[in-house]
Amino acid sequence: WSNAWAAMLLALSSISPSNSNIASITAPFRFRRVLKIIREELARCLRGSEDFETKDSLHTMLKGGGDGDDYSKPVPNLKGAVIEAILELLGEIEESANNIAAQALDHIHANEVIMTVGYSKTVEAFLKGAARKRKFEVIVAESAPSYQGQQLARSLAQSGIDTTLITDSAVYAIMSRVNKVIIGTHTVMADG
Repeated sequence: WSNAWAAMLLALSSISPSNSNIASITAPFRFRRVLKIIREELARCLRGSEDFETKDSLHTMLKGGGDGDDYSKPVPNLKGAVIEAILELLGEIEESANNIAAQALDHIHANEVIMTVGYSKTVEAFLKGAARKRKFEVIVAESAPSYQGQQLARSLAQSGIDTTLITDSAVYAIMSRVNKVIIGTHTVMADG
């Protein structure tokens, strides 16, 4: 592809609405982020400015109003700039779990009881990071019907963390013993 419309259509075709996993739930957010990258890189390529900030919404752009950029016009270097920006985003996503895990000792204290639900790589790294210097108990709700909590509970137990797996319906009964609840997110970006 050599123009912004082709890049946007390629991004749109990568969304699979038939899946019911977390990737399909977060797909619209990832799609919007990629569209924003395409629009920013198009403006940078056309204007040669690094300080560009998109002011028009996607809705305004699609209705034909806004900044007047021609999204169907071939733009040299657009593909490379978009790929570089997307790779930077992917690197930021990968690094976010490590940054969060590095803060574990600030938030988890000795002898606490922590509850979590399902499986999250970020929560797993966070809890394992804290377990290097602190002793605590983790209660994992199994997260039916996918039962992803079993995977997290097994991983934590194999790492030497005192772990209890409970059914989702037992959360209410156990909650009074819990000091903290840690819920995983798909990712947290620097800009929120």
